[in-house]
Amino acid sequence: MDYETVPAPDFGHSLTAISVNLLCRDVRAEVRFLTEVMGLTAHRVSADFAIVLHAGQPLQLHSDGTYANHPLPSLLPESGPRGGGIEIRLHEADPDICAARAAGFDGAMVLQAPNDKTPHGLREATILSPSGYAFVPSRRI
Repeated sequence: MDYETVPAPDFGHSLTAISVNLLCRDVRAEVRFLTEVMGLTAHRVSADFAIVLHAGQPLQLHSDGTYANHPLPSLLPESGPRGGGIEIRLHEADPDICAARAAGFDGAMVLQAPNDKTPHGLREATILSPSGYAFVPSRRI
């Protein structure tokens, strides 16, 4: 699928199983974090919307204004992290590389440095994005 040109209804109809939309104060800043720190690829980036891919799976970013007629924005905090209680796991993303990139990225925060979670057989880190979403890059040990 050409994510740059696919009509919105065709993209919407292509989504199956489960999808994730993240509301962002600044879509472009979130895209920059996801591409530069986490290594995702971005498509159709604008101030209001972007599609980012990890291992071929789309994640949608929407500006707050695009949800003006939706009940969700009334639950969002005015400031601070937005994603309390949710982890977005990026399997096969190197946590050491992502954490090193995040350390110098304005607005990102490494909440948990890379470490081995031996019961799960994974090495992972927890990194807050500029919007306050917890991304967990992980790889097999």
